[in-house]
Amino acid sequence: MGTKYNSLLYKLNRILRYNLFNTNRHFTDKVINGWMIIWLIVILIMPVIIGVGLYYKSTALLNHQSIFSLLFSSDWKPLSGKFGFLPFILSSIWVTVLAILIAAPICIFSAIHLTQYAKKIFLDFMRPVIDILAGFPSVIYGVWGMLVIVPLVSNHIAPFFGKQTSGYTILAGAIVLAIMIIPFILNILIEVFQSIPHALVEAALSLGCTRWQTIKLVLLRKAFPGIISAVGLGVSRAFGETIAVLMVVGNMVHIPKGIFQAGYPLPALIANNYGEMLSVPMYDSALMLASLILFVIVLLFNLASRLAIMRFEKAVK
Repeated sequence: MGTKYNSLLYKLNRILRYNLFNTNRHFTDKVINGWMIIWLIVILIMPVIIGVGLYYKSTALLNHQSIFSLLFSSDWKPLSGKFGFLPFILSSIWVTVLAILIAAPICIFSAIHLTQYAKKIFLDFMRPVIDILAGFPSVIYGVWGMLVIVPLVSNHIAPFFGKQTSGYTILAGAIVLAIMIIPFILNILIEVFQSIPHALVEAALSLGCTRWQTIKLVLLRKAFPGIISAVGLGVSRAFGETIAVLMVVGNMVHIPKGIFQAGYPLPALIANNYGEMLSVPMYDSALMLASLILFVIVLLFNLASRLAIMRFEKAVK
């Protein structure tokens, strides 16, 4: 009788412990799941909150002038209440596009070499070097650009094309910006190329393709969505860079007509003037509108790159 009673108590104890454990586990799962959903919602609505906040701060200027005149006018006279953003928008596009044209081929060919040709020990050596370059403060790149890139443009590159310039130009800003975003894009491309199954490369080689044909017809085609993503993120990063570009681009308010002229990108406008000229009527609203324009440009480009990726993946399938 005692043995049966003890056995019954033991089984009852196990059942109670099991139910208690399951209750605690389910409660913990619900709490963690709810916490993750809350932060996911916060992350999703954060761009909306930023955009609405910038728009609200820009309404004073938008109510005073039409958005068309603000975007397509080059007349920038804050003391007279004239705010034409066209020179700043074009300067941002000039610098960013030129920087991507410099950085993207370098990153793609470097990633191909590191993942397909170089030995693993060399790739392992380059990874921390790339991370170190990505971690440098932008002001370091700006100082380096003033000491090296600006004289290079002024004394060698511009005279080679028959131009005379001080060196503080869109080209100088684009070179510095390209060097800044190369580690960022290169890290992503290395991961993209390494994620492609090696069996695809081996299959192409076994069918008689050369190494370069395999890379061109198999590797790059398979990695194309990842390449677009990496370049798209690089463009977003390039649009927002401030200090380094500000130090070498010249900061002159005019519509640039070439890479050997000075420019004035939107981030430089905001960084140069916010906090100093806010006593001028409408200036605070104008700078908030500049931030909103930059926000919308980056958002539209990211959406366009995402749409391009989706269409390419659909075409491949």
